[in-house]
Amino acid sequence: MGPKAKKSGGKKKKITKAERLKQLQEEEERRLKEEEEARLKYEKEELERLEIQRIKQEKWRELEKKDLERRNEELEELYLLEGCFPEAEKLKRDTRLLSQWKHYIQCDGSPDPSIAQEMNTFISLWKEETNQTFEEVIKKSKLVLNLIGKLKLILLETPPCDLQTKNIVQYQESIVQLQELLHLKFNVATEILLRQASTLADLDSGNMEKIIQDENVTLYVWANLKKNPRYRSIRFSETEIGFEIPRILATSDIALRLLHTHYDHVSPLQPVPTPSKEEHAATINEFFKDELKNVEKAVSKEDHKESEPQESGSKLIYEEDIKAEEQGDIEVQMISAEEESEAIKGELEMKLFSETVSAGKHWRTDGISNVSYNQEERLIKFCLETFGPVTLIQDTHINMPYQSWELKPLDVNNVLLTVTTVFAEIQIQIKENLCMLSSIKLKDKKEYSSILEGKWMTPFSFIIALKEAGLNIFPSVHSHFYVVINNKVPLVEMKAYRQMALLSSAFAFGWSKWNLQCNSTKVVFKVKEHLAEECTENPNWDLIMFTGDRAQTLKINEESEAFSEALKEETEFHSSLYHMVKDFASREAMEKTRSSNCQFLDAVCQMLLSTRLLSYS
Repeated sequence: MGPKAKKSGGKKKKITKAERLKQLQEEEERRLKEEEEARLKYEKEELERLEIQRIKQEKWRELEKKDLERRNEELEELYLLEGCFPEAEKLKRDTRLLSQWKHYIQCDGSPDPSIAQEMNTFISLWKEETNQTFEEVIKKSKLVLNLIGKLKLILLETPPCDLQTKNIVQYQESIVQLQELLHLKFNVATEILLRQASTLADLDSGNMEKIIQDENVTLYVWANLKKNPRYRSIRFSETEIGFEIPRILATSDIALRLLHTHYDHVSPLQPVPTPSKEEHAATINEFFKDELKNVEKAVSKEDHKESEPQESGSKLIYEEDIKAEEQGDIEVQMISAEEESEAIKGELEMKLFSETVSAGKHWRTDGISNVSYNQEERLIKFCLETFGPVTLIQDTHINMPYQSWELKPLDVNNVLLTVTTVFAEIQIQIKENLCMLSSIKLKDKKEYSSILEGKWMTPFSFIIALKEAGLNIFPSVHSHFYVVINNKVPLVEMKAYRQMALLSSAFAFGWSKWNLQCNSTKVVFKVKEHLAEECTENPNWDLIMFTGDRAQTLKINEESEAFSEALKEETEFHSSLYHMVKDFASREAMEKTRSSNCQFLDAVCQMLLSTRLLSYS
């Protein structure tokens, strides 16, 4: 046998106490050294941070000092520039006076809606006219609707200081009297028409069918002369309008009228606030010189008349097809009688089914069944259990809040305002002192045709027309209760819109997502110089934050991860948006803004104030 192998893994050599102490001492020295290095590094970084902060603060103080030194000069220049707005108000007042004078010397027999005596005479004389045919009433209705429109515009456009309470009451009473008289005339004319039912009988069915229409009113009348039970489903010739009656009524003496108005003749008027002359002067004149500190908002309570639906001894159940091309009011009435000469006896005027809570009364949906809508053909079908006013109601705030917006110059005194909602993209062209609906693109990118397209109107007329067409992008004083928004301070918004208008002929403005991130005292939006059509794939936008008395260019952009109020490098801040933009603008652009017409600037400002883009998007 060979020699035995030695055991491996013998015991480790023991560390002596001295060696242990030495090791601990080295570790302590290393720890102290690391701590000292960390302390020195921290002190160095802190000194660097404090130095950077000091430099920033020094730079900020220099910017503030510079801003303060030129503040009075900038505000004085801004005051002169914004003098265009009271000048535009004066021109509008002169235009109203000139219009009254032209009407006076024209002597065409039509009354001046602003003069109570003339309106009362017109209404009284028309009341005395009898036996007017429906065609004659339609012809007269054009003048009546024109007078109503003028009265509404007077109430909207006239500055509160120029309106006395008695004038407001007078205008509103005239509007109501004209509406009621026009409706009564339509009823009487329908009665006259039905007295001639036998002479208007259709050769095929033997029943009367009559359609009379113009741009404001469409009348459909059907009388059951033959009483043939086979004719229960009726459709007016060459239209999508029709109805179906039950068998029991198919053999009865009945007549049906469907009156489709392209205007609202049932909703009550909204009261007009009447601030004092002092308040109006504060909001219009003192705004330019001193920064308004107190802005009073007039909140009006809707005052509605009460009325009850008339009872009728006759009942009608039918299905009606309506091609909903235009918003309007559709009134359906059914009249029963035993003889043709007595087809319509008694009062035919329908009363409004509903009033305000929009008093515990409202539009009702009971009695309406089998509702269906064909989106491609835009055809609505439904069944009713009784007759009366029928309306298609749209949520007032369905287009709010907006998804985005852009104000783009097309030329001097010519801009395009684009408002994108959940359902559509609405383009409004503002040229000189007029507005026009340029186009509507639905969510599915299909073009939508509207009768408003291509029609130039004054801003207030345009706003009314757009609302009546169901394109409501104009918040009311109560809208913020129904829409989740970052409601901005009204004074900040007003200043922003005025200065955006001043620059609108040469600069484009657009929506920024960061506007929601800042508080209500600040607004954030995009801006860039825009002198000609250019590629928009990578536009050179700047982000501006404006507080009403200070404007600055932000360091962040739309793609940044978080909101920051840090100032963009190599930029300063100014007391106005106008002078902030002037810092990076070309001379050509500023000259273009200087050549803008005061009425154009007022129209742009009015449209921005009416849409409130900075709060409702």
